[in-house]
Amino acid sequence: MAIDKELLDILACPKCKGDLTLEDDESGLVCPACRLKYPIEDEIPIMLIDEAIPLDA
Repeated sequence: MAIDKELLDILACPKCKGDLTLEDDESGLVCPACRLKYPIEDEIPIMLIDEAIPLDA
């Protein structure tokens, strides 16, 4: 089962409050402004700044 579209519409980056985009493989949510990826585990987004994965430049 995929991430609910309505949930994706209301989620925002906890650091900058910006928009998030879903990775093609649905492994995480990416904030392009902060260059962070919030992982998705068992269809639950982990929206903790400390758990975010920095994206390489």
